[in-house]
Amino acid sequence: MNDPSQTGKPALTLYLADPRGFCAGVVRAIEIVEMALEKWGAPVYVRHEIVHNRHVVDGLRAKGAVFVEELDECPDDRPVVFSAHGVPKAVPAEAKRRKMIYVDATCPLVSKVHVEAERHFQNTRQIVMIGHSGHPETVGTMGQLPAGAVILVETVDDVARIVPRDPERLAYITQTTLSVDDTAEIVAALIARFAGIIGPHRKDICYATTNRQAAVKAMAPLIEALLVVGAPNSSNSRRLVEVGRAAGCSYAMLVQSAAEIDWRAIEGVAAVGLTAGASAPEVLVDEVIDAFRERYQVTIEPIVTAEEHVSFKVPRVLRVEA
Repeated sequence: MNDPSQTGKPALTLYLADPRGFCAGVVRAIEIVEMALEKWGAPVYVRHEIVHNRHVVDGLRAKGAVFVEELDECPDDRPVVFSAHGVPKAVPAEAKRRKMIYVDATCPLVSKVHVEAERHFQNTRQIVMIGHSGHPETVGTMGQLPAGAVILVETVDDVARIVPRDPERLAYITQTTLSVDDTAEIVAALIARFAGIIGPHRKDICYATTNRQAAVKAMAPLIEALLVVGAPNSSNSRRLVEVGRAAGCSYAMLVQSAAEIDWRAIEGVAAVGLTAGASAPEVLVDEVIDAFRERYQVTIEPIVTAEEHVSFKVPRVLRVEA
């Protein structure tokens, strides 16, 4: 037992979500950039942030990666990597036209959604995509098909406004990083309005997103405040904050690092939950734990809700053949 009287620091229990942090798709994407740099040397161009985390991006930039938003910012004679979020079909087509070396780091679980969309389109179904407008994954997925083939919905209210070509020929897909509960509500609304709509054989929301949200739900009754380590442009990290609030945690905050913790907001709190989005490295979680230990007599309590053993191979062009 910790005795605050021996340290002069208040006691605090830090509930640590497990699983948290990097998922298999993020690990693979980072490895692809590192292996590309090793194979071809610097610079290697990366279209869009390889994953949504400034710490990761800055680390790769220091090794020689150059991050750009569009392919026309890349020279023809240097390799380019497409981010884990996926890209519209027009992007690799243009890279091929320019005879560029390119490597696709799209997460295989995002690629699965792309394949689903293609299959529905070939079966003459119009597709409803549940996702966030402007998010790179949504842009990439909708960009697999011609304009008008995919209708984007973000909320239950959007479902009522859908004007399909044929209400009997619809299918739905989802962005992989959404709130499980919010998405279930939208799916229910779609099914209620379009009884014949077809969904994916397996849920599109990825295992890592689902598992991290489940861990937050499990710790919510035990904590007075929740900190999510992640980037503000990370969809799955922002969803963890929302899930925490929906589960009853009145104070839930997204922080990119320990430097962003609002200590005054959690003054007097004795139980804090800590997790990290799927693109946040564990070193940032360690920094947050160290920051708490500077101010509190900390007891760490893991909240384990799942074990993850998923891994994805890197593209063949980067593999060292035996």
